[in-house]
Amino acid sequence: MLIKTFCLLSGAAALAFSGCLSDRMRSGGRWIDLTHAFSEETLSWPTSEPFKKETVFEGIAKGGYYYSAYKISTAEHGGTHIDAPVHFAKGRAAVDQIPLERLLGEAVVIDVAAQASAQRDYQVAAGDFAAWEARHGPIPAGAIVLLRTGWGKHWPVALKYLGTSKRGEEGAAELHFPGLHPDAARWLIQYRRIGAIGIDTPSIDHGPSKDFQSHRLLFESEVPAFENVANLELLPESGAFVIALPMKIQGGSGGPLRIIAQLP
Repeated sequence: MLIKTFCLLSGAAALAFSGCLSDRMRSGGRWIDLTHAFSEETLSWPTSEPFKKETVFEGIAKGGYYYSAYKISTAEHGGTHIDAPVHFAKGRAAVDQIPLERLLGEAVVIDVAAQASAQRDYQVAAGDFAAWEARHGPIPAGAIVLLRTGWGKHWPVALKYLGTSKRGEEGAAELHFPGLHPDAARWLIQYRRIGAIGIDTPSIDHGPSKDFQSHRLLFESEVPAFENVANLELLPESGAFVIALPMKIQGGSGGPLRIIAQLP
């Protein structure tokens, strides 16, 4: 614990990350992929274009060897992806400007699957963080907080995962899934110095939100968000270590994310 905390807080970021990752690799814990694969089944916001993959060439080339190449297109905010602070906060970091130390850290998994199962639009509350801290102690500085709502089990069925199978503005008006309550976002900002936050739903704000307060509060404070995170049920509540590296899109408000975790 002390070694990992030092790695995250050291001013010599590159050397700290190197030592930190070396310690993790030597520990031998199993790595878990927290990323949904991009495919024709990938879910995106109802108003955005879906992921597309087109074949440029696939087969035997003139030289007699096998060769394949494809062309892809995707919305910044489809599939497992990152929301950069500039997504909802003018002048804040774009995806290529997010400090690396915000993308690596100890995993804090807040399990609200039972609450979300009983209430589709459940909003994670400050009390849920307090309950976690009662068991594990204060959320560590630089931690990556992951909200486990159990929604990953519905991927990639739009009606169950998004609450609607409709596209466009009509679909956006019918979204229903869990998220983070703005009061809880405000509590994290005021009382805990986290690196980033993630959730296994399409948005850090719950489906019915129209003003996206949790986005706005977090991003104003330069806390990025990871959305459509997969396999959170495979992580313990504490002790795992997360690496979340997005496509480095200059000036981007977000982008595809490959997020992994090492078990303790």
